[in-house]
Amino acid sequence: MQLRVRALETILTEKGYVDPKALDFIIDAYETKIGPHIGAHIVAKAWTDPDFKHRLVADATAAVGSLGFAGRATHLIAVENTPRLHNMVVCTLCSCYPWEVLGLPPVWYKSAPYRSRAVIDPRCVLADFGVTLPADTEIRVWDSTAETRYLVVPMRPAGTEGWSEEKLAGLVTRDSMVGTGLARAPGAAP
Repeated sequence: MQLRVRALETILTEKGYVDPKALDFIIDAYETKIGPHIGAHIVAKAWTDPDFKHRLVADATAAVGSLGFAGRATHLIAVENTPRLHNMVVCTLCSCYPWEVLGLPPVWYKSAPYRSRAVIDPRCVLADFGVTLPADTEIRVWDSTAETRYLVVPMRPAGTEGWSEEKLAGLVTRDSMVGTGLARAPGAAP
């Protein structure tokens, strides 16, 4: 795959379609400045700072902005998973996704089967992702739009009391922030 990417980049550069410096800038942005590590940091802060969690759930756009992560012109809403409520995000019309805090969307998020099945039978979709919830846990599906994006704050795993934000952030996955996964348990393989 890397050889294909390099070959494509070389051809596009030789033909003048791509500026290598611009491409390097974009790649660096997605590797270091944009991505699920930002969302993981936000979730870990919410797990350790009750005041921040309250602000995040009340106005995620402002709370995320207070950490220095400026978003585009979209409104971000944080929804919190609890033992009685599990939140899941989908964009039924296209693939609206909070890329500023989660990076590029996974291929499955943009697929028509995920987009339709997540609304029709979310419990089955979660099972496809390996998530089985108690029968009495309500599942709420949030539909992203061009103006409004969602960030799921997964439940903090048991056995993480006293952990630093940095260590906790390592347990937060992109899928857990979309609601198709859970945060990793301590000691679970990444």
